[in-house]
Amino acid sequence: MHDTIDRARRELVSVGRWMSVRNFLPATSGNLSCRVSATHVAITASGCDKGELSPEDVLIVGIDEPAAPRTSAETPLHLQLYRDRPATGAVLHGHSLAATLVSASHLDEGRLVLSGYELLKAFRGVTSHEASVEVPIFANGQDMAALSALVSEHLASAPQTVCYLLAGHGAYAWGDSVGEARRHLEALEFLLRCQLNGVHE
Repeated sequence: MHDTIDRARRELVSVGRWMSVRNFLPATSGNLSCRVSATHVAITASGCDKGELSPEDVLIVGIDEPAAPRTSAETPLHLQLYRDRPATGAVLHGHSLAATLVSASHLDEGRLVLSGYELLKAFRGVTSHEASVEVPIFANGQDMAALSALVSEHLASAPQTVCYLLAGHGAYAWGDSVGEARRHLEALEFLLRCQLNGVHE
């Protein structure tokens, strides 16, 4: 178990640096997590610059336990995904410019539909640029329990979904590993920049 936790901490430190240099994590925003067992996850502490994380900034929390000291207020959004989707191995949340602006501009529709982009094939299960990928958009809120319940209810009918947006806030992406979650987030961020610029790839 110790080796698994050490590896998880190293992976989150690494992906935090990767996201930071791409301007996905301005100031101390965002939070990153990965599963270490069926019942526990590693997650970044609140208030840390995710581009300068140390292993001590990565906490171990129980999926079904109350929020621990130093955890982000948004930890329930991570834990809900792990509870609802046992295959989920990692969840990455960033605050990029594109995610912030595109999510706000499409909130009234409650979703962003992406189609015609070759990079859609970076999302798990998508095999053609002719596919349409729907990215849910939720209104931001401070009541994390209510927001988690809303996201959970919506995603229950969309098992293929691997990301969503919080309006005016940022993006959540997940996968069966840190590597897959990173791929999903990178693809989403590229496509959001395409949307922001009003052009296709």
